[in-house]
Amino acid sequence: MKLKGKQIFVKILEESDAEAMWRLELRNRDFFQLYTPLRDESFYTLEGQRERIRNNLRLKERGQQYAFGIYLLETWELIGSITLSEVVRGHLQSGWIGYYLDKHHNGKGYMTEAVRLVVAYAFNELKLHRIEAGVMPHNTGSIRVLEKAGFHKEGIARENVKINGRWEDHQILAIINEAE
Repeated sequence: MKLKGKQIFVKILEESDAEAMWRLELRNRDFFQLYTPLRDESFYTLEGQRERIRNNLRLKERGQQYAFGIYLLETWELIGSITLSEVVRGHLQSGWIGYYLDKHHNGKGYMTEAVRLVVAYAFNELKLHRIEAGVMPHNTGSIRVLEKAGFHKEGIARENVKINGRWEDHQILAIINEAE
């Protein structure tokens, strides 16, 4: 499955993407670490990326998580990842969206496009009612991406995610499927 935009496309990550993910993670290790939990050294190996993708595919089969790679349309280069996670059914019909992009590709509109594509998939195909995101308040670029994609601020979750070894506040944003 490939979701195509104007500049990028997203597709579910497969084991064949492990080497490209490994290179992306190594190239951006210090940059990504500013916004992610601490990771074991095995994460930064080719086998670590293979296992990560296999785990994501198992979660997809259960309908709990959908991990997409973000690719440039012109070159098919993997430049980032966007994940719809913690998908809950029943009375909630919701999930969380998270993403990251190669530092050299920030500010070009790629992530806004990727968020819009995944939200459309979540609402139209998965029939989710609500998608949430959490962003550190100082990450204004990421907040802007979400707002451009239709998300609205809801409040601050205090010290809710351990990022880079420290508990961080997060601005919670959400978007509602008005068709559901």
